[in-house]
Amino acid sequence: MSPSSESNATTTTTVNHEIAVVLPANLHARPAGQLARAAAEYTSAMQLEHGGRTVNPTGVLAVMGLGATAGSTVTVRAEGPDADQAVTALADILAAAE
Repeated sequence: MSPSSESNATTTTTVNHEIAVVLPANLHARPAGQLARAAAEYTSAMQLEHGGRTVNPTGVLAVMGLGATAGSTVTVRAEGPDADQAVTALADILAAAE
């Protein structure tokens, strides 16, 4: 008799989520800081995209460097176990920018 083998493989689920937000105001220091703080709370890999540029939202200067102005569209992307929550949190901040 041969010993039976069992696999204890851990399965991880990767979620991809993307949303586009039309900014109500310019993406200046205050909302950029809020985005950076919120992004740091999640484990998913996140990106903000505007005008053909893509940045990691954990960097305030990188976010401000996008140059997004009122009425422009910023796309939020996340990939990882908490991608849905991460994208929702960042999109909410963008949608409420003043």
